[in-house]
Amino acid sequence: MDAGLAALLGAAVGSLATLGAAIVNGRAQARSQHDQWRRQHRRDAYTSYLSALHDRDIAMDAILDALRSDDPDLPDVDEKIRRFITLAREVHRAVEVVILEGPAPLAEVAGRVAQASSDLSHVMRRMAENARAGDTTRRAEDTALAAERERILYQAVKDFRLAARSALGNTVE
Repeated sequence: MDAGLAALLGAAVGSLATLGAAIVNGRAQARSQHDQWRRQHRRDAYTSYLSALHDRDIAMDAILDALRSDDPDLPDVDEKIRRFITLAREVHRAVEVVILEGPAPLAEVAGRVAQASSDLSHVMRRMAENARAGDTTRRAEDTALAAERERILYQAVKDFRLAARSALGNTVE
């Protein structure tokens, strides 16, 4: 084999190897960028959901505080309930994105948050109905039940945060 042909073959092999490495590196970089984009999209969804939960829970706390009064201001309670309902709708919209973007285990945890929220809302609704009727016979029982349901909801939200961290690949410290 002549030296010129050997050099040409060597250059061709070297070029093909370089091209192959560039393709592999390009694909790896594209995959890495896609993974980063996906994590950011999920992080945004989880943050929006947690923010909506926070706002809704503040509204719920305001209702419960007003209902714990010996003489609740019913028009004020009704206004607080309207605000709560509006914010609850925001939570429902935000959780839909979490369900679409997140892995199945995270959707399950979000379902537990929804169930705990619903359980507390039922107690709150009963407290409001009793306040409107002037019925105070179950106030102490409902107040205690609401406090228990608030703790359960807090734990469910805490579990969601941990599951979200895990889904994003963040180590739980």
